[in-house]
Amino acid sequence: MNLTISNKGWIVIPAEFRKKYNLLPGTQVIVVDYGGVLSIVPAMQNPIKQGRGLLKDLPSLTDDLRKERAGEFAREETRANQLNG
Repeated sequence: MNLTISNKGWIVIPAEFRKKYNLLPGTQVIVVDYGGVLSIVPAMQNPIKQGRGLLKDLPSLTDDLRKERAGEFAREETRANQLNG
């Protein structure tokens, strides 16, 4: 779909897209430059609340960090025993 930029730099978002993405008058949007591609993205009202649970199906980074730290501790213990033993 082609849009025309006005003399003031305005564009009109077609009604079908405003309805589809619930873009009501006063809705804040962000223009994002993806290296030559501009995107209009609705701004999050409360990014922390809206992002809650976004990563819930991914492996726990905390668990991975605990495993890594346990491995480091075991290696240090082994090395200390070798040096002292």
